[in-house]
Amino acid sequence: MINKFLLYLIFLIMINGCVGTSSQGLFGTGVSIAIDPRSLGTQIDDNIMQKNLTARLLLVDKKYLLSVNTKVLDGRIFLTGKVDDPEEKLKITKMAWETKGVRSVRNNIIIKEEFNFKQSAKDLLITSQLRTALVLNKNIKSTNYNIDTYKKKIYIYGIAQSKEEQKKVIEEGKMIPDVERVIASILLIDDLRIQKN
Repeated sequence: MINKFLLYLIFLIMINGCVGTSSQGLFGTGVSIAIDPRSLGTQIDDNIMQKNLTARLLLVDKKYLLSVNTKVLDGRIFLTGKVDDPEEKLKITKMAWETKGVRSVRNNIIIKEEFNFKQSAKDLLITSQLRTALVLNKNIKSTNYNIDTYKKKIYIYGIAQSKEEQKKVIEEGKMIPDVERVIASILLIDDLRIQKN
C-alpha cells in the first residue's frame, strides 16, 4: 500500500512539472516559458534533472518531500530546506552532484542541530587550509570546487578539467593536518551532459 502511494506521489510530481504554460521561478514568482531565457531543450533537461533528484531523495527518506526543496536552472542545482544534522546535508549535496548533467550545486540547507563552536572552528580551519591549497596550486581551477568539512571529514564537490586535476585535488585534501577522511564527488568535464560554451 505504501509503495503504491509513493509511486503515485512520484507520478503526480512528474506530471505536475510537464503541464502548464508557466513555471515557478527560483524565488517563487511565475515565469512564462515564452520569456524564459533558457531554450526549450534546456528547460526540459532542467525539469528532468529536478524530478530525478527529487525522486532519489524520496527513495532515501520520505521526509525530504517536505523538508528539502530543489530547483534546477541551466544544469545548476539549488537546494533549500532544513535537515537534522550536517551529515544529512552533505549526503544530499553528494546526491545532487551525482545527478547526470549537473554543472554546479548551491546548498542553502539549514541544520537543526545544536552548534558546537570548537568542532566548527576546527572544521572551518580545515576548509580554509584546503581552499588556500587549491588556489595556490596552478594546476587546479579552484573556482570549480565546493568544500565542506564536518568532524574532520572533508567533502569535495566539483568539476575537474582532467583526471590529473581530479587526483591532485584529492591529494591536497589528504595532506591537510588532522583530516580523517576525504570524500570526493568530482565529475570530469568530459562527462557532463551540458557543457558551457
